[in-house]
Amino acid sequence: MSHHGVGSRPVGARGRIECAATAAWARPATTAPQPNDGTSRRYQRSLAFLAAGALAVPLLAGCGSDDEASKPLAGQDIVPVARNAVAEGGTLKIAVDAVPETLNTFQADADAGTTRVAQAVLPSMFTIDATGKPVRNPDYLESAKVIETEPRQVVLYKLDQQAVWSDGREIGAADFAAQWRALSGKDSAYWTARNAGYDRISQIERGANDLEVRVTFDRPYADWKSLFSPLYPKDVMGTPDAFNDGARRKLTVTAGPFRLDKVDTAKKDVVLTRNPRWWGRPAKLDEIDLHAVDRDKRASALAAGTVDVADIDAAEAERITIAGREKGTGLPLQGAGKTSSKKLRSWALTLGMDEEKLPDGPKKLRRSIAKWLEQQHELHDFEVRKSLEPAFTQLALNGSEGPLADERVRRAVARALDRKALAKLVLTPLGLPAVPVGSHVALSGQAAYTDGSGAIGGLDTHEAQALLADAGWVAGGPIKTGGKAAGAEDGKKKGDKGDESDGGHDGQYIVGEDDKAHDKDTRDHQKDHAHGAPGAYAPKGTAAPRGGAPAGPLAKDGKALSLRFVLPSGPGSETLQAVAGQISKMLDKVGIVTEIKKVSDDSYFKDHIASGQYDLALYSWPSSAFPATDARPIYAKPVVAADGSLNVEQNYTRIGTDQVDQLFDQALGTLDEDEADGLLRKADSRIWAAAGSLPLYQRPQIVAARKGLVNVGAFGFQTPVYQDMGFLKKGAKVSPSPSKG
Repeated sequence: MSHHGVGSRPVGARGRIECAATAAWARPATTAPQPNDGTSRRYQRSLAFLAAGALAVPLLAGCGSDDEASKPLAGQDIVPVARNAVAEGGTLKIAVDAVPETLNTFQADADAGTTRVAQAVLPSMFTIDATGKPVRNPDYLESAKVIETEPRQVVLYKLDQQAVWSDGREIGAADFAAQWRALSGKDSAYWTARNAGYDRISQIERGANDLEVRVTFDRPYADWKSLFSPLYPKDVMGTPDAFNDGARRKLTVTAGPFRLDKVDTAKKDVVLTRNPRWWGRPAKLDEIDLHAVDRDKRASALAAGTVDVADIDAAEAERITIAGREKGTGLPLQGAGKTSSKKLRSWALTLGMDEEKLPDGPKKLRRSIAKWLEQQHELHDFEVRKSLEPAFTQLALNGSEGPLADERVRRAVARALDRKALAKLVLTPLGLPAVPVGSHVALSGQAAYTDGSGAIGGLDTHEAQALLADAGWVAGGPIKTGGKAAGAEDGKKKGDKGDESDGGHDGQYIVGEDDKAHDKDTRDHQKDHAHGAPGAYAPKGTAAPRGGAPAGPLAKDGKALSLRFVLPSGPGSETLQAVAGQISKMLDKVGIVTEIKKVSDDSYFKDHIASGQYDLALYSWPSSAFPATDARPIYAKPVVAADGSLNVEQNYTRIGTDQVDQLFDQALGTLDEDEADGLLRKADSRIWAAAGSLPLYQRPQIVAARKGLVNVGAFGFQTPVYQDMGFLKKGAKVSPSPSKG
């Protein structure tokens, strides 16, 4: 849900639905690209304002106090030091998932690597602070403020007088105007991933001098600070050809503390070097290398010295922690030729090696253990830095068909979940705060955050059973022989390899990070069942079944109540599958059977989540500093298009209401921040009540960093400051990181 570049896309997970597919500080801040309409490379978004169609509950107020204060649950962990304690020079090697397919963050296939490059080499008018709030970037802006509201909103930007592009030209109104025209949505020749905000601008012009830019909006836009971050030169934005193709592999003109030196696809490197025309505080590092490393090879790459910083999963974090505190292994490999395979295998498991990867035979085992120990010795030079990522993992309930089209069944699922227990399962072993997420639109620490989960209620198995009974699902009902369960149709498609594990990554599908996730049309051709069934709540006083779980499976109309729970199957998906397993046990207690279906990672999002071929699924959304813009398409009511298909935007649960849409629109149109936050809280309460998306926990952010690296690591909400990153100066001292107390 963030808002400065590539779009948001959901993610399943590995230690990455918990540990991000990419570090939050590397992720773009933008609304997500919209589903491809199959006829054009330009992504569409519906702007229709829907007629009244109330949710089948009384009008709900925000369930927390509007002035309820919150703070981030975990501080950043970056070993912060003053610039005078950072050594001059050096190369920082950062692991990324892949060499970016494009360097244009506004294209559909941009990824986290694209954003890392943009953050280091391009202007951003606003960055994000430690509380997830946008703040003026003084390197580019002397000021930026709304100077008129009537008859139209006008924002005046005053640029730093030293701000120039790397070719010597001043940054100015021509660059702002070119970006607006490219992203306004008015010219389909531009293959843009999004138009949000830019489509509200009516005019951009020079102000009183070359350092001033006046931006006039034809409609009020609360999230105007989200725009022009990053800002590309007019050379990139000026023509469709330059936009579509010119910036995919090169950026000849930049304006940041670093410049793009080269993209080497053969070596899987993107090399950034100091920008000689940079006017701000000079970069401490000579060079930053972004090196593509597969997730399951991160520990090996760290040990080999090919990277200095890498996002890792919980198992790799434990391995590095052990390496840091152990002086010796006590394993007598010398003369181990007489040692049995059984004993060697036992030693390997004691060390923490992966049992499934252990070879057969004593010779191969000895070599494998020796290599592992050699890596452990090298990993002693690294440490784990951890925080909570600005993203949350949710349980998604597909309301387009089957039992979950009935709101009572969805609410029963919600009341059966112990969300605190699920948060503890993931976060407590990492030493991070295990607090369930209480909002769909913000995270703790952000101004709009209030726990709105009271709109649906907490764990109550009796209430869950009462809701199911009211919906007609009863224990011991007749089940037709050979009949299918009542969950969504399988809809297996070509390319879906079922249970095959072929390189998946648990956490890879976080919205905003999977660069292939939206290559498929996500418009659904099924009927719109988004409202749920009439009478969506059990009447007051409905008796709850007693005596624990129902005796036998629940059934209705001859079909058993069974929900298909789709998960990715790739390496590293253990944490996600553990969460799903616990959810299944919780649902079983109220009589809901779950059928866990593991699918290949390539198929997980495009063939299941985006196309609606699931009942239950786990994926994540990044938080945003601009929720009125970025959250709306995630929870917007699906709209039937002219061709009869269902345009779901990013609402993959296919559950939405007119009231929620209206509240988002109102929040987007007010310039009063307190009023906007109140409207967002009310929208969140209604989203909770509809029970299509159940936030579970904030995702951990786990980063391995070479000891001595400073101002880098787990950033939490905050945009990194690349020019301050570097190696600790010899003799300098640092205080313990705030998050380590």
